[in-house]
Amino acid sequence: MTERREFPIVLSIHATDRLAQRGATLEEVSKTVRKGVWHPAKRGKLHTAKRYEFGELSPVNGRLYRYKTVDVVFVEEPERIFVVTVKVYYSNEGGPPDEGQL
Repeated sequence: MTERREFPIVLSIHATDRLAQRGATLEEVSKTVRKGVWHPAKRGKLHTAKRYEFGELSPVNGRLYRYKTVDVVFVEEPERIFVVTVKVYYSNEGGPPDEGQL
């Protein structure tokens, strides 16, 4: 399982566009995929999510949030991980993020 996570992470054009629109970084996407727990998603895809401390204004609505959760939808291919889309959820509730927390 660890070996497959060392494959390159490649983003679709759609996922790349969503990074800026939704406020995620390539580093967060990579960390989320490599350290998160993978779950089944629709149509044979996978997804994983990780919560990060944020403390900034959301690019979506300009409001201040303490945390953001980066949710990555991807396909595990033979020699790469292909990211289909990236979702970002903002929140002020809850405690500090834990590793692998969804």
